[in-house]
Amino acid sequence: MKTFVEIHVLQNYAPSNLNRDDTGAPKDAFFGGARRARISSQCIKRAVRTFFQDQAIAKGWLFSSDDVAVRTKRLMGELVNRLAHKRPKEDAIAKVRLALAAVELSVKDDGKTEYLLFLGQREIDHLAEVIEGSWDSIVAGAPAVEGQKASKAKKDAAKAASPELKNALESVMDGGKSVDIALFGRMLADMPENNQNAACQVAHAISTHAVEREFDFYTAVDDLKPEDTAGADMMGTVEFNAACFYRYALVDLDLLTKNLQGDTTLANNGVRAFLQGFVVAEPTGKQNTFAAHNPPEFVAITVRHGGTPRNLANAFEKPVRVKAGEVLTGESAKVLIEKAKALAAAFDGDATKESSQTWVLNLVKADTNGFGIAKSSLTEMLTDVTTALSKAPAAAAGA
Repeated sequence: MKTFVEIHVLQNYAPSNLNRDDTGAPKDAFFGGARRARISSQCIKRAVRTFFQDQAIAKGWLFSSDDVAVRTKRLMGELVNRLAHKRPKEDAIAKVRLALAAVELSVKDDGKTEYLLFLGQREIDHLAEVIEGSWDSIVAGAPAVEGQKASKAKKDAAKAASPELKNALESVMDGGKSVDIALFGRMLADMPENNQNAACQVAHAISTHAVEREFDFYTAVDDLKPEDTAGADMMGTVEFNAACFYRYALVDLDLLTKNLQGDTTLANNGVRAFLQGFVVAEPTGKQNTFAAHNPPEFVAITVRHGGTPRNLANAFEKPVRVKAGEVLTGESAKVLIEKAKALAAAFDGDATKESSQTWVLNLVKADTNGFGIAKSSLTEMLTDVTTALSKAPAAAAGA
């Protein structure tokens, strides 16, 4: 029986441009026949990963900086830095380049890999250890033939490496028990056997209501311009909107635990960290211009044993409209609660209480009508969720 953790968030942002498209306009989407403001799932995950990195530095948090990964093209530089105290830098550069070629990770002339690699800190440490331990056996193969295709040259370089070196390097590419790799997954094009399926799914956030793009016309004046000279020295426009977003994500506890090599404590801490980050982390787009730091005012978290996850976005298929005196976030919460209860009645039957449990942080004071257990703070919510996860069925804790 699988255990899922789902989170539903309503967050009303003041005028902002948190996530831009290629033209600089706020991202949007048509849903239910109306234009909605949108924040991409990639943007939300980036905010959560940055939150992890910032918090992991602090002592006594849920996990350490060793449990967090980096996404980079500068793997060679990281490995050389780890070897620099033992080996001459030029020798280390040559050996690292050859070692990476052994697993078909070619490094360009600027010292960067062909594409971004998502690697745990422990993986990078272990790669450096393998290179140091195999130093004498890392030798150059036959030089590339002039005019040879890059893909062919890469495969030839990998074939020239010793099988022992290749196996040793591939064996340490196991995710390094990095929480963010375990949650968000990764794809290594040249080493598909070292891919990791994401234990977390994040939906694109959409506004609960219809939106229209707005424009801010701005001007700037040269501070040293003579007083008798009129006119602006720069002008332009910035697009923005203001929207109440519905945000949704889920974590597969079974897969997360498997990705973390059976470490149930780290998996439970990872879920708590993700939920905390999902609530408090913010996209950074144009924040210096708009300062839209508006925390969520309605949060529901469900731990579900068995069954299937439920994105409640269809609660807003009909855009929410408010009358004078009504609160947009509050009305959105009412609609969300109605949809959640309707789906539970239709699909859960009498097993609802036994198979799932929901906690609600309800700052808008919407009538929950029996939906979830009311909590007064995020910390209180997360503590109850963590306790419930520690009592999850044994199947959820297996590797």
